[in-house]
Amino acid sequence: MNLWLFGSLTFFIIWFFIFIFVKRIRKEMFFSSLFTLPLGLTEPLFVPEYWNPPSLFNLASRTGFDIESLIFTFSIGGIAAIIYEIFFKIKHKKISSNARKKHKFHLLALLSTPIIFLLLYIFTRLNPIYSAIIAIFIGGIATLICRPDLKNKAIFSGFLFLFFYFLLFSLINLISQDWVKNVWNLESISGILLLGIPIEELFFAFGVGLMWSNIYEHVRWYKLIEDKKN
Repeated sequence: MNLWLFGSLTFFIIWFFIFIFVKRIRKEMFFSSLFTLPLGLTEPLFVPEYWNPPSLFNLASRTGFDIESLIFTFSIGGIAAIIYEIFFKIKHKKISSNARKKHKFHLLALLSTPIIFLLLYIFTRLNPIYSAIIAIFIGGIATLICRPDLKNKAIFSGFLFLFFYFLLFSLINLISQDWVKNVWNLESISGILLLGIPIEELFFAFGVGLMWSNIYEHVRWYKLIEDKKN
């Protein structure tokens, strides 16, 4: 059984049902997913240094690229962006042009994650997953320095997405207890497992929730206000 495909499709099915039944978040969810989709093309940087998952047509092993990564990044980007709004009723309001002028480091904050990742990947010998985790956390912190009004959404989303990711990963571990041992390059990373899940995956999940929860508001210049009608 291709568990990488199963996991990616499970994320997408959850994404699809949220998109269908929670109409108020559709625009934000789809935008964030499209914004995240290209990150699936970075998979060759992680195979086989971090892991080497069986994939459709054995693409990951042969080319580094795979279809599952695109499904995965599309799905988690949208879910991480709106998971806070499933539990808290909020809506968006455009930030005025005058208020935007105060955000002098807006573009730098948005670009900090890819810049940090590339610098770490090129100039250090860190496993790519650590470069990614460090870059995501720095990007998340940079975003909050630039937009402290988004702090609550970022922190709550980090923990909510971590819990969500933990549950789905645990489900896959129930299907195959040898999945992590056979797929992850545990000798090249910490080898620390939390209830069978590589700790790197959990740091990654929290970082995605922390950073990606605010990407829509940050890129589109929105602020959050309470939705009193719902």
